[in-house]
Amino acid sequence: MGKSELAGAFGPRVLHWADRLAEWSEAPHALTCTYLTPPHRRVAAELARWITAAGMATEIDAVGNVVARLCATDPNAKTVILASHYDTVINAGKYDGRLGVLVALVVAEHLRKSCHTLPFHLEIIAFSEEEGVRFSAPYIGSSAVAGRFDQKLFERRDCRWTASRRCDARRRTRSRRDSPHSHARAIACAPISKFTSSKGPVLLKHAVPVGVVTSIAGDVRYLVTLTGAAGHAGTVPMTMRRDAAAAAAEIILYVERRCAGTPTLVGTVGKLNVPDGAINVIPGRCDLSVDIRSGDDATRDAAIADILAEIGQISLRRQVTVDIKETMRMPAVPCSPAIVDGLATAVERAGLPVVRLASGAGHDAVMFDRLTDIGMLFVRCGNDGVSHSPLETVTADDVDVLRPACCSMFSFTSTPTPVNDGIHFCT
Repeated sequence: MGKSELAGAFGPRVLHWADRLAEWSEAPHALTCTYLTPPHRRVAAELARWITAAGMATEIDAVGNVVARLCATDPNAKTVILASHYDTVINAGKYDGRLGVLVALVVAEHLRKSCHTLPFHLEIIAFSEEEGVRFSAPYIGSSAVAGRFDQKLFERRDCRWTASRRCDARRRTRSRRDSPHSHARAIACAPISKFTSSKGPVLLKHAVPVGVVTSIAGDVRYLVTLTGAAGHAGTVPMTMRRDAAAAAAEIILYVERRCAGTPTLVGTVGKLNVPDGAINVIPGRCDLSVDIRSGDDATRDAAIADILAEIGQISLRRQVTVDIKETMRMPAVPCSPAIVDGLATAVERAGLPVVRLASGAGHDAVMFDRLTDIGMLFVRCGNDGVSHSPLETVTADDVDVLRPACCSMFSFTSTPTPVNDGIHFCT
């Protein structure tokens, strides 16, 4: 594509747009934008407005995905899709997910304004829901595009809203002019590419702005309820206690020990709650979550088996009952070697060293596993690589590195190798 007026202005423009989107939040002094809330709908409308101003066709589909399209001259050409998500976690940073949407939008805008033609249609999809915060169900937007939308999601309870607002959310989703599956039938066979902010300190450690993702970790999540016996903190002897929180503490430490030292294996207890707890009462119940991830399913499942066995032993020894519910199971998803190599070549052309890394975080791309090939770039985060936090930062210079990567990516995706009867995917 060559040097253009976009060079040097690419990164600042993306960060300016990220600041603008962060103005809509459910919280007055923090960024929270969860699925189908008023701020979420405002962000979708703003993205659609920018897409229209850039001269591209746009729609907001049945589940709130914002879709932009730049058409090739050949109506039968394949479609390249650049995709990421625009919902956030609670008290979020401004760049996770949204950075990928905005990078793609600025590049597509430039392609159109500079009259560049591509041998394929280009679509940008801002997925409406990836994080799973509001309804404890991730990947709502991407599952609809991939043809994997679960109608049971309409019955999910919202833990933070009243029943009437839950019904309102379902009504708004159902009232769209098309079904959640109709968009999937139109574009599920397209190549897709995703650019997102990095989750973690790996790129910061290597002192490089961009990393090429090789796989997305498989993730299994559990909710664990431990029930012991509440009692007076001063009158029950230590040897007679059935302390549910103490049992939870043992579980947390075992998860940490079991997952330490194994490459790509991580374990987290991110939720811990003592219902009706008091400073002078022995915890009679404790609820906790367990999240186990690895770059390969065998490593993850071996760790899970050990952890579940240890939970059983802890509960017997401490005389607490245990209830374990598996809430999510996602397989590890490898990225396409051809796309990984193509992105690595693009990074080299930008004069940068190539760092290949597995993603420990989940992404919308997992919804397209076995449908088509996937690929992904990460961008370095400052502040020790923190993400999902208001401390999350990226620099305009690092974001600007994506411009030549985008252009090179278009060259190697122009003649994609079909898989699965013509399906090709790059996320």
